[in-house]
Amino acid sequence: MEIILTEMPGLLIFEPKRFGDQRGFFTELFNSRRYADCGISTSFVQDNMARSSRSVLRGLHLQNPNMQAKLVSVLRGAVLDVAVDVRVGSPTFGRHVAVELSDDNGRQFYVPRGFAHGYAVLSETADFFYKCDAFYSPKHEMVVRWDDPALKIDWRLSNPTLTPRDAEAPLLADVSGLPAYER
Repeated sequence: MEIILTEMPGLLIFEPKRFGDQRGFFTELFNSRRYADCGISTSFVQDNMARSSRSVLRGLHLQNPNMQAKLVSVLRGAVLDVAVDVRVGSPTFGRHVAVELSDDNGRQFYVPRGFAHGYAVLSETADFFYKCDAFYSPKHEMVVRWDDPALKIDWRLSNPTLTPRDAEAPLLADVSGLPAYER
């Protein structure tokens, strides 16, 4: 497995090995020992999958308290996956990393606790799969506005399909109760 470091500590891109022939390919999506060797020893407790159409944008979401780390991948199609550091006091607060995840590149993106997360569908449809290290807690979910000009995210979409909640989310500067940065 290849590990690609991003410009923000903790945000990691993985390229699991694929073994292919004329029949297709095989890849191991998760092996706890392999990820522990990379410094991720969290126990994942919930797996989720979402199917979305082209131009759907989901996010930017997080939970606090009951934060979640996520290991995300795309089983079919392609998305632009984005993580924003929202930890108050962090030296990278408000900065983001964006990575294209697809069934073609087989990449995975590890998003640690304290980051808002979202993605935009670039293909006709996409099956988005992610592992979480904490259970979903609707009462602790928070939303940051996807098009906050301070975040400078190029989503590669001109007119995304959004839920009313995502469309009306506050700017990062107006969100209260964000997690604190822990050194």
